[in-house]
Amino acid sequence: MASSPEFVQYITEQLSGAGAIRSLKMFGEYGIYCDGKIIGLICDNQFYVKITEAGARILSDPIEAPPYEGAKPYFLIENPDDSELMTLLVQETWRELPAPKPKKRAAKKDPRRFQPED
Repeated sequence: MASSPEFVQYITEQLSGAGAIRSLKMFGEYGIYCDGKIIGLICDNQFYVKITEAGARILSDPIEAPPYEGAKPYFLIENPDDSELMTLLVQETWRELPAPKPKKRAAKKDPRRFQPED
C-alpha cells in the first residue's frame, strides 16, 4: 500500500521547524530530506528515521523496524504528533549523518573520438 500524499504533507509540516524539509517520491514511497540529507522514509503511511546515537537518546524506548522487506532497520515513529520532539529528533539525526556525496558530472563527449562509419 502506497503512502497517501496527505500523510506525507502532515509529516513534512510536523518537521518544518527542523530545517528545509522536502519529500521525494522514491519507488512508490517517499524519502524525507532535511537540509539536503536524507533523514528518513515514509512507507505505508509510517514514518521511519535513520538510526543514530542521538536519536536513541531522544526516543526513550525506540522501536527499530525495516521500512520495507530487505531494508536495514530504522527507528519507527509511531506517534509523530509531537512536533517539538520530531524537530529535535530530525535536527540531531541530521547532525550525526554524513554529508551527501557529491554527484559525479557526466563526461563530455569528445568529438575527436573515433566514430564508426555507417
